Amino acid sequence: MEKLFKLKENGTSVRTEIIAGLTTFMTMAYIIALNPNLLTNFGAGGQDLWNAVFLATCLASGIAMICMAFLANKPFCLAPGMGLNSFFAVVVGQIAVITGATYVASFQAALIIILAEGIVFLILTILNIREKIVEAIPYGVRMGIAPAIGIMLLNIGLGSNAGIFSETGGPFYVMRDFFGSLTATSASTAMGSGYAPMVLTVVTMFVGLFVIIFLAQKGVRGAVIIGMLVASVVYWAGQFFFLDTDPFAALATASWLPPFSDMVNLTFFKFNLAGFLELGWFTVITLIITFCMIDMFDTIGTLVGTAARAGMLDEEGKMPQMKQAMLSDSIGTVVGACTGTSTVTTFVESASGVEAGGRTGLTALTCGIVFLLCMFIAPIAAVIPAAATSSALIYVGVIMLAGLKNVDLSNLEQVVPVALMLIAMPISGSIGHAIGIGLITSPSSTSRRARRPSNISSHISWRSSSS
Repeated sequence: MEKLFKLKENGTSVRTEIIAGLTTFMTMAYIIALNPNLLTNFGAGGQDLWNAVFLATCLASGIAMICMAFLANKPFCLAPGMGLNSFFAVVVGQIAVITGATYVASFQAALIIILAEGIVFLILTILNIREKIVEAIPYGVRMGIAPAIGIMLLNIGLGSNAGIFSETGGPFYVMRDFFGSLTATSASTAMGSGYAPMVLTVVTMFVGLFVIIFLAQKGVRGAVIIGMLVASVVYWAGQFFFLDTDPFAALATASWLPPFSDMVNLTFFKFNLAGFLELGWFTVITLIITFCMIDMFDTIGTLVGTAARAGMLDEEGKMPQMKQAMLSDSIGTVVGACTGTSTVTTFVESASGVEAGGRTGLTALTCGIVFLLCMFIAPIAAVIPAAATSSALIYVGVIMLAGLKNVDLSNLEQVVPVALMLIAMPISGSIGHAIGIGLITSPSSTSRRARRPSNISSHISWRSSSS
């Protein structure tokens, strides 16, 4: 392990890396079930694809993380990206309308777009073009990505991670519908039977958060995963004793055998070229470029932001092995297209593993292996409550705000783009969109030397050159 991952050089150990990998897995395990739900439009027309997409999600994610481990030796974990999978599902629906084909046939046609995107990224990465794009991002924007991601994690953890449905509608969320209500009475009236699960969600979330903070203050390396486990136990006990539901009931009837035949028959190298060509070249090229742009900035933002929190950036804000890290997500996207899922990208939840001490590819390898095992143990991953993952996301979000110390708050040309990113990222829910706003509002010329002028004359000359 030492030779493969250089653990001592990175100030870590096998135990710490494995705990970090499991921590990241627990915070992103939701994608295993959510991705097939989204890509099959929650069963509306694509129900036959569910098993195939489920397996493709596990396979593509696991292979991408193994690549990250051995090519880049970084603790970043990958899976089909949120937002990109929703957009993919919309594209599939549009193809079905345009061509009159079935949802399955349209899905197979759309996979060619993902394959093309992955191949384009492979070429751009090998030619170092993607790395040059990263280096072209102004220093201030790069330093603002981590705290902006922190705000987004806080928004996910408190705002939209644990939604509750009831006979009065939904989803109801913690900040908007529980704390956002004027009184407990109005909240209970609005949520109906969902009020009791909401209370349990809030209690679970804060118990987990307090445990994580307490253990972190004591220097316990596994604070995040221990807090999540404690929160899970609280939630399961609450379900059993107060909501009169068995949290493990689904395990009794769950299927533990991977449905490989469904993937082989429906999505494994099943590309509908005829349906793809019916779209026309202009539409095809536009879709490929759109997927590429969204994925590129999402991946760049997550890599730079998480690396900044882990102390992996050099004094110019650059991350060593960036090329290899981006190569891993390109390979994951190609594998995903060939097996049956949307674009694979680096997950922002990797920050939870970094906070748990993950510093090398062993973290990614651990998470990747568990994803592959989920082909056999997916029902177990499904019982991890969203409220427990919220505890970790809130804690990590707060910790990542410390990245603001790297921003020169006396320099408006850094403060303005960073401030807009802090607002745009949680509101849009997109790292790529926020970085785009940051780039638009940032000076075109921002070297590290120029960002802190030593005197007025140098400041004037710097401003002249940047204009």
